[in-house]
Amino acid sequence: MKVSTKWLNEYVPVADLEPLALAEKIERTAVEVASTGKLEDGLKKIVVGYTLDVKDHPNSDHLHICQVDIGEEEPSQIVCGAPNIKAGQKVIVALPNSRIAGNVKIKRGKMRGEVSEGMICALQELGFSESVVPKEFADGIYVLPEDAKPGEPVFGYLGMDETVIDLDITPNRGDLLSMRGAAHEIAAIYDREVTLPVPNVIESATDEIADHVTVSAPEELAKPYMMRVIKDVKVKESPMWLQTRLWNAGIRPLNNIVDVTNYILLDYGQPLHAFDLDKLGSKQVVVRLAKEGEVLVTLDGEERKLQPNDIVITANDVPVALAGTMGGLETEISDETTTVALEAAVFDGHRIRKTSRRENLHSEASMRFERGVDVAAVREALDAAAAMIAELGEGQVVKGVASVNELETTPAKIKTSASHINKVLGTELTVEQIQAIFDRLGFETIVAADELTVYVPTRRWDIAIEADLVEEVARIYGYDNLPTTLPAGQTTPGSYTPAQKLIRQARQTLEATGLDQAISYGLTTEEKAKRFALEEALPTNLDFPMSSEHTAVRMNLISGLLDDLAYNAARKVNDVALYEQGRVFFRDEDQTRPREVEHIAGAVTGLVSDANWNTTKQEVDFFYLKGIVANLLHELGVTNESYQAVAMPDMHPGRTAAIYAGETYLGFIGEVHPNTAKEYKLKQRVYVFELDLQKVIELPKAAKLYTPVSKYPSITRDIALAVSADVTNQQIEDCIRKNGGAFLKDIKLFDVYQGEHIMDGFKSLAYTLVYSDPNTTLQDEAVTKAFEKVQAKLVEEFEADIR
Repeated sequence: MKVSTKWLNEYVPVADLEPLALAEKIERTAVEVASTGKLEDGLKKIVVGYTLDVKDHPNSDHLHICQVDIGEEEPSQIVCGAPNIKAGQKVIVALPNSRIAGNVKIKRGKMRGEVSEGMICALQELGFSESVVPKEFADGIYVLPEDAKPGEPVFGYLGMDETVIDLDITPNRGDLLSMRGAAHEIAAIYDREVTLPVPNVIESATDEIADHVTVSAPEELAKPYMMRVIKDVKVKESPMWLQTRLWNAGIRPLNNIVDVTNYILLDYGQPLHAFDLDKLGSKQVVVRLAKEGEVLVTLDGEERKLQPNDIVITANDVPVALAGTMGGLETEISDETTTVALEAAVFDGHRIRKTSRRENLHSEASMRFERGVDVAAVREALDAAAAMIAELGEGQVVKGVASVNELETTPAKIKTSASHINKVLGTELTVEQIQAIFDRLGFETIVAADELTVYVPTRRWDIAIEADLVEEVARIYGYDNLPTTLPAGQTTPGSYTPAQKLIRQARQTLEATGLDQAISYGLTTEEKAKRFALEEALPTNLDFPMSSEHTAVRMNLISGLLDDLAYNAARKVNDVALYEQGRVFFRDEDQTRPREVEHIAGAVTGLVSDANWNTTKQEVDFFYLKGIVANLLHELGVTNESYQAVAMPDMHPGRTAAIYAGETYLGFIGEVHPNTAKEYKLKQRVYVFELDLQKVIELPKAAKLYTPVSKYPSITRDIALAVSADVTNQQIEDCIRKNGGAFLKDIKLFDVYQGEHIMDGFKSLAYTLVYSDPNTTLQDEAVTKAFEKVQAKLVEEFEADIR
């Protein structure tokens, strides 16, 4: 909401306040401030000019040579290329050495051989947004009103000298989406009086509203719904003061009728809509839900296919407007309009929100209906708009208001106490001080000893319970004035649960093995959601997705990781190893909400290591990823994992394995099917795994035993032996370990040989045996005795030839 301090000063005195200080006070008390400043900031030497003469440039087919009165003794010659330039116009002139938007400096120069003493400007060149420039001046220069005086700065004529504070409104403070709401808030902050004008509607003495229009609407769709009629109006350009207020608020001026509805929207926060009554085709205006298959062409020229949840305004049972969102093109106000039907209502905000999201029509009106409007101000806003349209359009307001579902608005009654407020805030405020704060807010208060009964006006519909009153006291008293205290009571040290510890350990283990963490969207397409799923389940679709790529919640993590690989591949990053830990969502047949399950997944592609002068490149393969998974499960305490070949959709047949822990299915590992990889535009082989981390958490874990590193030196013995080729390394190691004694700590196979000097059917194995005693220094005799026993057993069991 863009708040002009000049407009605000008409309701509450703020002229004496420094704008930046005012903005800072608002930010500390109410809502955040996005920006503060004047549109003229950074501009200089831009004045009003009057075009005395305009002729075509002799060396150009689109340029013009203009003689412009800028308030000096002699006119200035300016070359201009605008298509709408002509003699007798009041225009915006940037003088030589002036600064326009973007800090662009305008210099004296020549254009196609003709001297140009400055520049005739469009509004966009002064920093105005394209969206607020009146359409008739969108492609050319702007023409100022006749009362503009040549030579004077243009900023006052265009409202550029007004300070505008842009409030970043939170959803609960819809009351600040109006100038009157902002005035009440600032008056409360600074303890000042609010003076708000009351509309005076002069109605026709003879013409009755029932002769022009009647209305009907279900209470659940619109409460209340009202219409006024203004006849004999003349549609024309709005006065300059009205145009400047609109474009300073970010709204494009159109004509005096539509501009009034937008002005009242900014003033009261009440959305209005003006129909050309003669185009409605019926006196009966009905609010209802749309029917399946109905179509409406809205003011933006788009054909909208309506849904049964949409609220529509109809005449002769034909939709003429999408309620609370946008009007229909066929009943819009045009230059030929003479009778205006003016609508004011409070529509169901939930339906408005759904419609605006689906149709991507987030208008100023829909934003206010979604956040709420003051039901007590609907009639006053309608009267103010009707009176202003009659004044600016030289028309006459028809007697009476067509209305249904009018409400008796009463202030909300909430009880609290000074002791409760002080206990919550840690303050020592008196009842009188608290009552004074409520008075500043405009809340009527009845005091009985320590108790306060507060009557909250309907303009503050965000206040409903006692806690809301406590917050209001804290805001106005000042958050920075609240005492700072340390929490009292016994503190409990925090710690991770076993599940949290395991999840963090899983992430740390994968990062230690070279994978980088990825965080993918939890929303995807239904097709991607159902791929790679570890269990049979139904997808969960969103009713109102933000885009076609995010329509369902994920049922796997791999799809997101493949999107990440594709993102990297598109940027020539081909060697990627990623993992993600997060939740997936499975929905059962008889359930509306899905189950949330912790998963962990990884995806690798490209090279493990690149080629070097002494090594060849190593590509990612199934066994590389299997080693990562095996290490992960080992670190998490899973000792009985196994791998079984399995066929899965979207996975390469023959290169995919299911992962089990005993009889428990944990997940799978394998290569992504080439066709699936091609869909993601991945040209290299991609290997993935996904584990149900929740099942891993629930499995019994092998206890980890840690022993301190011995401070005493170890002793090594090497042994080489020739054995039959059918004897395995595991058999040899088992024999050595069984007979090596209490001090044998490690066995390392460092050489295997078959060939010359070794008989056929035999092989040579060489081992290093490491002996260590954690309590004392080992004696050579003890090690020799144990080593000789190992040699004897190897000869005995395998007929080994000790070499």
